[in-house]
Amino acid sequence: MISNVQIELLDRLENLLEKQIEQVRSGNFVQVEALSEEAGSVFVEVARTGLLELAEFKNRRERLKKQQKSLYLTITAQKADVVQKLRKVRKRKKTIKTNPIFELLINLN
Repeated sequence: MISNVQIELLDRLENLLEKQIEQVRSGNFVQVEALSEEAGSVFVEVARTGLLELAEFKNRRERLKKQQKSLYLTITAQKADVVQKLRKVRKRKKTIKTNPIFELLINLN
């Protein structure tokens, strides 16, 4: 028999995944990490119950898989954006260092 507590665990897991996606999009990776730890604990509980293995939870299982995939894709997109920004910063830093005015300022000290 499936209890309300088990259903609430699944609801909580879905909610945590949604929150992680939102936080990744806003660039708040500290919060993503905290939510990830919490989601991991909830997932362990869900796995322990075997709830997602039941046929009546096939749709729920698929929805969780889609959320997890969305989370990974969102993280990947954010990572690509950060890498691109870092490249721009490095390029600008190199440009500044090769600027003769920068050389003069360094030699003044």
